[in-house]
Amino acid sequence: MTTPFSFELLATDGAARRGVVHTARGDIRTPAFMPVGTAGTVKAMYLDQVRDCGADIILGNTYHLMLRPGAERVARLGGLHKMIGWKHPILTDSGGFQVMSLAALRKMTEDGVTFQSHIDGKRYEMSPERSIEIQGLLGSDIQMQLDECTKLPAEPDAIRKAMELSLRWAERCKTAFGDQPERAMFGIVQGGDNEIMRAESAKVLAEMDLKGYAVGGLAVGEPQDVMLAMLDVTCPLLPADRPRYLMGVGTPQDILRSVGHGVDMFDCVMPTRAGRHGLAFTRHGKVNLKNARHADDHRPLDEESTCPAARGYSRAYLHHLIRSGEMLGAMLLTWNNIHYYQQLMQGIRDAVEAKRYADFSAETEAAWERGDIPSL
Repeated sequence: MTTPFSFELLATDGAARRGVVHTARGDIRTPAFMPVGTAGTVKAMYLDQVRDCGADIILGNTYHLMLRPGAERVARLGGLHKMIGWKHPILTDSGGFQVMSLAALRKMTEDGVTFQSHIDGKRYEMSPERSIEIQGLLGSDIQMQLDECTKLPAEPDAIRKAMELSLRWAERCKTAFGDQPERAMFGIVQGGDNEIMRAESAKVLAEMDLKGYAVGGLAVGEPQDVMLAMLDVTCPLLPADRPRYLMGVGTPQDILRSVGHGVDMFDCVMPTRAGRHGLAFTRHGKVNLKNARHADDHRPLDEESTCPAARGYSRAYLHHLIRSGEMLGAMLLTWNNIHYYQQLMQGIRDAVEAKRYADFSAETEAAWERGDIPSL
């Protein structure tokens, strides 16, 4: 007997929540950070490493997989899970972010979006129905509605137009998704930095009785205090018995503070991208391995970490690899970063359960503020 998609709230501490998302491919412990596997790979990582770091779910990108290798081809190969060798849950975004980020290569109408491929210039059409169809061909466990994400700052009229279009597309995506007990489609709250529009979007989506809800358009250049203010408006209006996903966020501090405002799920390219560029996330904060201070440092990145990349190699060696452009440097720092993010999420879950989330947050931020260990 297969497991229907559901969310179970296990503990709360103020607005912070600990729960579990039940899926046919396994449970997702929340709050959860989803490593981004844009094109079917978490860059510079083996997927068994990603799993061993503690990840219950990864994210795939509908737009990029549609272009290459193609959704129909993935389906013929048995679906995304089989093709990449990941037996656990996958969330796919809808392609909506590319509506914003690839603005020069697209045309939008009420029916959907026409994209010009950034790879070869070929034109593709993406309607709400086609987005859901592609995500179904990929076989993802959580599928996102197609939406229009507005880059901030933006004029109120532009924000409203995008928000209302996203709501109409949400209805069409819900209809296209139909009845799939083992999978979920999430709606996406839009509304830019406007509290009234955020509340309106959240209320309308809540009435659609979806299996989960995302907050979009808050990782597009706005200050953190604006993001948190929008969460304060949005989260209380979303059903308490459904997961809440803040899209594209973010830094460890963004995550730590957003959990305190009621968010359950996160994704971001930051830990993998930073690792490829010589930046490590640690309990001491950010450490730039490009810096010359590490050139003669025989100490590991973090001797207390349980990650082999953090404790098994000297800072001098990591510095050498990064400065030499060696692939191994990017692999080791990405491994460290994904591990650190997952350990942070476990610490968050434990703190919520113990009802000491405020203390945990303060202690974690204080450690970041103290900074890295002194130079030799």
